[in-house]
Amino acid sequence: MDTEKKMNEETEPEEQAENPQSSLMEKIQQLGQTNVPQLSNDSPVHCLTIIGQIEGHLQLPPQNKTTKYEHVIPQIVAIEQNPAIKGLLIVLNTVGGDVEAGLAISEMLASLSKPTVSIVLGGGHSIGVPIAVSCDYSFIASTATMTIHPIRLTGLVIGVPQSFEYLDKMQERVVNFVTQHSSVTEEKFKELMLAKGNLTRDIGTNVVGRDAVQYGLIKEVGGIGEAMKKLNELIAANEQGGAMIQ
Repeated sequence: MDTEKKMNEETEPEEQAENPQSSLMEKIQQLGQTNVPQLSNDSPVHCLTIIGQIEGHLQLPPQNKTTKYEHVIPQIVAIEQNPAIKGLLIVLNTVGGDVEAGLAISEMLASLSKPTVSIVLGGGHSIGVPIAVSCDYSFIASTATMTIHPIRLTGLVIGVPQSFEYLDKMQERVVNFVTQHSSVTEEKFKELMLAKGNLTRDIGTNVVGRDAVQYGLIKEVGGIGEAMKKLNELIAANEQGGAMIQ
């Protein structure tokens, strides 16, 4: 009996030590608290994934795999505040989603004071394009694709000129951001966006791997190894006070 009691007393502190972590994870999932990033093995790099559909002001059906902007934004704030984190790796495999949520994430990534590198794996479609180009350096896998197409509206649309003017202004926000944070020209990006015959039952262009680099959207074709190597170079340059490689 004494032995069993002693074993229970020894395991209780361990369980109590684990409870804060489980409680923290629950808060992350439910509320998107700012103390999200936790480094493992003393790594100075934090990895942030943008997967599935980017969820904005409207909640998507439960069967959809989503990236919720109320979870991502606090993480970016925490990354900026955490001195242990020296660089950020963004991994994208997204179909796109809410325009304003995607632009909000893109603007926050672009304004981070720490080195950032993005890598498109699988797909970085629609509003995933601004997120991909928002980082200091960008990679795309040779088989990955990026779909560039005009903005769509869902729900009630009032058939007045103001509706189309609003849509055009929103589209200009995306075009301006992409052209300011990449080497693609406004004319070329709009040409890709409004192209006919490339997408079935739609207008736009599906850009694959090396084509994205050729157009100036992405800096380089590569995988996770190249992305980590570049990020470590940017971190080293940043710590030495030098200008980051663009």
